[in-house]
Amino acid sequence: MEQAAGCPAVGGSYPQKNAEILSSQYGINLFLAGLLLTFAWAVHAVGISKSHLLSYLITLMLIQLLWMLWYLCRSCTQRRLIRDKDTHAGARWLKCGITLFAVITLILDSFKIGYYIDFSNCLSPTEGIFPVTHAVHTILQVYFLWCHAKDVIQSFKTLERFGVIHSVFTNLLLWTNGVLTESKHQLNEHKERLITLGFGNITIVLDDHAPQCNCTTTTLCSIFSQGIYYLYPFNIEYHILASTMLYVLWKNIGRKVEHHQQNKTLFKFRGITVGMIFGLIVLISTIAIVVVYLIQIGGSKIKSELALTMFYLHAIFVLALMCTAGIIALLIYRLEDRSLDNSKNPARKLDAELLVGTAAGSWLLSWGSILAIICAQGHPKYTWYNLPYSVLVIIEKYIQNLFIIESIHREEEKANDDIKTLRIVTISRGTTLSLTPLYKEIYNGRAACDSGDVPCLFEGSISGRENDGAGFAKEETSQDNSLVMHSASDFSFGSGNSVTNNKRRILKNIAAFLFLCNLSLWIPPAFGCRPEYDNGLEEIVFGFEPWIIVVNLAMPFSIFYRMHSAASLFEVNCKT
Repeated sequence: MEQAAGCPAVGGSYPQKNAEILSSQYGINLFLAGLLLTFAWAVHAVGISKSHLLSYLITLMLIQLLWMLWYLCRSCTQRRLIRDKDTHAGARWLKCGITLFAVITLILDSFKIGYYIDFSNCLSPTEGIFPVTHAVHTILQVYFLWCHAKDVIQSFKTLERFGVIHSVFTNLLLWTNGVLTESKHQLNEHKERLITLGFGNITIVLDDHAPQCNCTTTTLCSIFSQGIYYLYPFNIEYHILASTMLYVLWKNIGRKVEHHQQNKTLFKFRGITVGMIFGLIVLISTIAIVVVYLIQIGGSKIKSELALTMFYLHAIFVLALMCTAGIIALLIYRLEDRSLDNSKNPARKLDAELLVGTAAGSWLLSWGSILAIICAQGHPKYTWYNLPYSVLVIIEKYIQNLFIIESIHREEEKANDDIKTLRIVTISRGTTLSLTPLYKEIYNGRAACDSGDVPCLFEGSISGRENDGAGFAKEETSQDNSLVMHSASDFSFGSGNSVTNNKRRILKNIAAFLFLCNLSLWIPPAFGCRPEYDNGLEEIVFGFEPWIIVVNLAMPFSIFYRMHSAASLFEVNCKT
């Protein structure tokens, strides 16, 4: 009978599981088709032009727009229904971050529209339609994520799975398109720099996708064409953040949520002054290094070598500081006895997987550099700094991943209900005794003692007022002894709290410092400061084309790792 009763429940889960499998396969095929189309355009395949790729992306965005509008309309009609929410998904600071990136993405779209207008004589109409569609898509998607990122969908689940997974892979394809466009621009600059460094044995063929006509207004065309590539890093981060938030929404479809109170995590500057100061110093110095690097690199051989040496020395110093901070944080965790939260949490699981998965991109580049240094026959002086830099990149990410993953899995501290501290405010001989307990209840004489609310520690002092004058001195002595015992207990408990607060303060400063350091290390590769391109040694050992393929595949993950680590460390700081 029990098995028969359980069969419908078990059978009922199969359609949902099948819907999850079918929708995921639909999304993967959607992505692979777009990926091959992007690759065909990049290598100038016969019969494939940029207009074909943009038409495909426009179609995907329009389908997503229709689905989001349908979902928003249905949500408005069912506004009064109580819906399950995943309190861990779609944090406010994450929404603020994606909004900032979206605003810059809208500026990028406006630049693309201006660029199309100036070159409208020789550009396909799709290059004008794409930025307009993308701007509408960006505005509606940000609004959708602000309102519904926490939703746990329980109706129309099969249809919603396909809609959400379509949105996930649409954003991934837009991310891929942005990465490829930005990488081609960086590659052209890199080829020109290699000539300056003296690597004449590498074949230099520039990959030019520039319009084959003159611009109507030369000044505006120059501003638009240069500005677009400086804004691409923000567009890239916007789409990858949107895809991760949508993926969590997809994983939450049909999920049974445990209803429990979640403490609000608020960011406070109080107590993290030291970490913020050191982090800001790293941030400012990194910006200065990037500016000098971009000015010096490619100017001459001596200037290029000095720029690379300067970059490596600065990065080695910063990475060493980050390793030290991470080790201190892990040692503090080893001294604490706190259990880990192993409850089901799609957002937290995705965070941990993304940290390890995207770290593999920079690990691949670092091991390639180490192998090139070992195998190369000739070594320019600046290449030797690449060895400690590559080793520290591997170690730093290893330590930081351990710190972040353990931090987001640690259970939050709970107040100990067994400890009730009673403080004596005033004691007047022969007058009333005023007590102020933890819950701010006023206990009254023997009634409180009889009910057991007041500890027996104070029973003698309260009842002493009812005795005659001869026995009052004895009761007063007992009262003084009780006060001494209570003060000692209170002092020991306060000492324990002081140690805990000091540990928490150190952890918050470490999290703040690492947060700013990761933002600092995101800036150089995102804005064209890439020694993996400009070093030249790896191209000689592995060959120009193979190494460039490795860098172009691994670099986007390395860049995303820094931004994702910064976001995770911000959350760690709020929780600590």
